[in-house]
Amino acid sequence: MAEEFDRLQPEGRPAPQSGGDPEEREAQTAPEGENAPEEQEKKPPEDVFYWLNALTTALVCLVIVFTFFGRLTRVDGNSMTNTLQNGQLLLVRSLGYEPEQGDIVVLNKTTVEHLNGVAIVKRVIATGGQTVDIDYAANSVYVDGERLDESYIKEPMADMTGDPLYAQTHFEVPEGSIFVMGDNRNGSDDSRDARIGFIDEDYVLGKAVFSIFPFSTFGALDHG
Repeated sequence: MAEEFDRLQPEGRPAPQSGGDPEEREAQTAPEGENAPEEQEKKPPEDVFYWLNALTTALVCLVIVFTFFGRLTRVDGNSMTNTLQNGQLLLVRSLGYEPEQGDIVVLNKTTVEHLNGVAIVKRVIATGGQTVDIDYAANSVYVDGERLDESYIKEPMADMTGDPLYAQTHFEVPEGSIFVMGDNRNGSDDSRDARIGFIDEDYVLGKAVFSIFPFSTFGALDHG
């Protein structure tokens, strides 16, 4: 009978084997890709490392930019209305900046003691060596005898010469200094005020170049 049983086995097909480790048999028969979940479990840590590395790089770049090239400044007050609004967040460029007529600049908080140590944002009207003449009756400002086109001011200037601090209307700007005014002329403490006067360029923190917040003002600033 044993010989007959052997003859019944199909040629080329091995006889079934019994016994052995079940886990070993499962490993031999496991379909391809069954280990994929284990590989996927390794990916999240790699992604986290990638994003942490990218975030760290971005933060370092921001620190370098704000330390050496510029800074963020928030407008405090309404002296630059309607050009700028109270609370508006600005990007200020400082590295290598030299004030020019028409620029919107941020001045060091120690410049004006009676403003309680708050940094002020103003517009440069004239630079060192230039003259400034203010004609309140004609609502006009002249630099070196030429009338400025000031479409950016909020409203016509009120005559302030009755105030002893604002009595002067002719100014000669010293070298290394600037003469500044707010675009809201009737609500601005600026170089017309004898307590402020000319601003030494060393007190200029930089030029406001970009509005960041509120988002409705997001974009490059128009310096007129």
